[in-house]
Amino acid sequence: MSEPIRRIVIVGGGTAGWMAAATLARYSETTLPLAVTLIESSDIGTIGVGEATIPGIVDFNRQLGIDELDFIRSTNATFKLGIRFENWYQQQHTFFHPFSAFGMEVDQVGFHHYLHRMSALGNAINFEDYSFACELAKQGRFAQPHSTPTTPLADYSYAYHFDASLYANYLKIYAVARQVTHLDAVVEHVQQHPETGFITAVVLQDGTQVEGDLFIDCTGFQGLLIEQTLHTGYENWQHWLLCDSALAIQTERTGDITPYTRSIAMDAGWQWRIPLQHRCGNGHIFSSHFTSETKAKEQLMQSLEGKPLNEARRINFTPGRRKQIWHKNCFALGLASGFLEPLESTSISLIQTALAKLLNFFPDSSFNQADIAEVNRLHNTELEQMRDFLILHYKLSQRNDSDFWHHCQTMAIPDTLAHKIELYKSRGHVVMYDQESFQEASWLAMYNGFHVKPARYDERANKVPPQVLQQKLQQMRQAIVQAAQSPMKHADFIQAHCQASSWSR
Repeated sequence: MSEPIRRIVIVGGGTAGWMAAATLARYSETTLPLAVTLIESSDIGTIGVGEATIPGIVDFNRQLGIDELDFIRSTNATFKLGIRFENWYQQQHTFFHPFSAFGMEVDQVGFHHYLHRMSALGNAINFEDYSFACELAKQGRFAQPHSTPTTPLADYSYAYHFDASLYANYLKIYAVARQVTHLDAVVEHVQQHPETGFITAVVLQDGTQVEGDLFIDCTGFQGLLIEQTLHTGYENWQHWLLCDSALAIQTERTGDITPYTRSIAMDAGWQWRIPLQHRCGNGHIFSSHFTSETKAKEQLMQSLEGKPLNEARRINFTPGRRKQIWHKNCFALGLASGFLEPLESTSISLIQTALAKLLNFFPDSSFNQADIAEVNRLHNTELEQMRDFLILHYKLSQRNDSDFWHHCQTMAIPDTLAHKIELYKSRGHVVMYDQESFQEASWLAMYNGFHVKPARYDERANKVPPQVLQQKLQQMRQAIVQAAQSPMKHADFIQAHCQASSWSR
């Protein structure tokens, strides 16, 4: 009979480490008693660039029993309704990717087919006109969905922008209060079983051995356990995702706090703007093959809208994934498991979904290989679909002002993505594969934003007379605009409900 595992050792802190510690502490309280130890060194910094999230983080905090307003105050957080993309399709063109659907399905026919029908009749159509979240973002307002009028159009999701280091510390307090052992130390050596190769212990600089049954690798790009010890291997995706470098800098916050992230395309990559209560996060993701660090930094510094609070720091990365997120008794999280550029704020989400898979297939002492294989399959599939969604942003661009964008438009893409694009161009059908992180509305936001129009639409959309359809769409648009005027301005909402003590307007 296999025995339950009892000892879990997390190597590395930061967002990934403390999300794991908090999750396992909660699991220990409700399901299976565990002894959880997290080892991190205060002398080793964390990347800590990603400060924007997608809606899954709201559920993650709720599952831990975290009070939302306390979390927002403690992490200087703001709310996020989606991402505004600037200069991606063409220079001076913008579009919005909301965390909500466009309109409502009618008689089992997707709403976008009715919009395509109106477009075919010669009407100017923009999907964003039929998204309450888009309209809120345009007006700089925010309301929690349950506080808006009862209508299907108001059923939208939201996420957060927050200080990643403060969030890690928030979860640290949560986890330590629930009996997670925290060791401030450097791992000097990793011990393995001579026959199975399983990790048996990590040895600290002072000679202390920390034994465990399951080891979670949160050591960042180096992958101390999953790669340096177990040699799992890495799959490089740079032939599809050209960017391999980032410059990150923080500035004083100026102007309004937008309830969205800004993504601004440049000649060899893109820049981000992430508004927090106390400052703004800025960065430039670029391809070192198409531009230099000097030029990228110059572009970044010239575009800043507030006084810099630190020096810009460079981060090099190889887009791709670890071939196995789970190997033997080691489970990799965060940067140790792979990296996709933060174009759609997916880094923290991947930590969350990986932890969910670990709990769904929580091992016993046998470490059943079928369980491990299924987790690896699910995770790899999820990353492939996420990878395709990111490639789409580059492939559909119509910019022709640099070699970078020319390469993006002419490069070969995965067959899975090519099939999706061609089927949408053919009949407006949105393909959804297994383990999709971004659902139909997100793909529609991209197709609409990049002006991809299908040759056909669902014939069932013709059942509604044109004049009736036009009238209904006008009424819907008017209702959305009117409803969006009621919620408070984003900054006012924060000040009224969840202002951090260190921030003043």
